[in-house]
Amino acid sequence: MRRTDQRRAAIFALYQRDVTGRPLSELVDPRATQFTRELVEGVAGEVEELDALIERYAQDWTVDRIAPLERNILRVALHELLHRDDIPAEVAIDEAVEAAKELCAAEAPAFLNGILGSVQRDRAARA
Repeated sequence: MRRTDQRRAAIFALYQRDVTGRPLSELVDPRATQFTRELVEGVAGEVEELDALIERYAQDWTVDRIAPLERNILRVALHELLHRDDIPAEVAIDEAVEAAKELCAAEAPAFLNGILGSVQRDRAARA
């Protein structure tokens, strides 16, 4: 299974949790790959940190105003940027933008790209 598909599985499980309130243990397919599970667990463990970062970079937007699917694409991408050294920043950002192109409203890819690009530029400037 391609990593793109594994990311999508993580995004959908996290999205369903936001929308339904059901526990992730019920939403992650028992046959999910290790990578999918790591993304879901990573985001779930860091959701407050990730949401604070989203609010800081999403000018004039609160996390609650961002559509649940877009919010979870952002969360997964930010988790990869901040905590997955095995994933290049460009890949995390590109995967998020491509997911938004396929799954979200027309303006979502640019919105997500702006937030993720700003986070990455700030991280690079501090390095």
